[in-house]
Amino acid sequence: MSIEGHSSAPGANVIVEHYCEHRLADGTGCREWGGWGSSPSPAVPTRWWCFEHFPHKSYEQEQALRRKLEAAEGGKIIQ
Repeated sequence: MSIEGHSSAPGANVIVEHYCEHRLADGTGCREWGGWGSSPSPAVPTRWWCFEHFPHKSYEQEQALRRKLEAAEGGKIIQ
């Protein structure tokens, strides 16, 4: 695999790991990957959450998550 054509700009090839910003009741942070980001504008840094803690879910997404969590508590596996 060649790197020909890749950017040589400073920081262009840096991988940034972002985890969920949600804080649990005991003050520790959620350990899940923050794959859902949101920012009101390019001037404001992006905040990251896991899907469970993402505050901007639609009603349908919220219901699907609730069903998945309820099934996991009952021992069922839903994908």
